[in-house]
Amino acid sequence: MMLDIAKNNQGNRAVSLSSVAARTDLSRGYLEQLVVPLRNARLLRGVAGRNGGYRLCRAPDEITLGEIIEAVIGPVCLVGCLEDPDSCLRTQYCECRLVYALINHRIAEVLHGFTLADLLDPAWVRTTGAEVAQLSGLSVSSPATPSCRVSRQGGLDDAH
Repeated sequence: MMLDIAKNNQGNRAVSLSSVAARTDLSRGYLEQLVVPLRNARLLRGVAGRNGGYRLCRAPDEITLGEIIEAVIGPVCLVGCLEDPDSCLRTQYCECRLVYALINHRIAEVLHGFTLADLLDPAWVRTTGAEVAQLSGLSVSSPATPSCRVSRQGGLDDAH
């Protein structure tokens, strides 16, 4: 939703949730649920009226993917004992907890290292796609031919 609004706010016009829903194949009801935490985090602002909708509160190069994810779902946390050490009896001597904490830190670092502007930049997408392909063997399509989309169930679907 945030990426679609960033792409489609020509002239800083508000973007309607109906138009976002049509372009992304996400339900309007789901988008309405996402709007609340994004507004509370001051990432989106609503515009009332006939041509109303939503605008980004800051430029795309000032909004990190980490901010978006944390606004909607909270901090990245692989296991509960990282947020609540008292939830596990092994917290004091668990070797795995160190690895989980490091993974959380690295995920947050990556998410806060990229912005909406990065995702809007075709050169960045090509370069990063090539890097991902080299690291993992994963094929990444250009933005003109998206390889996956979020399904209505919240998973990823092949869009071809």
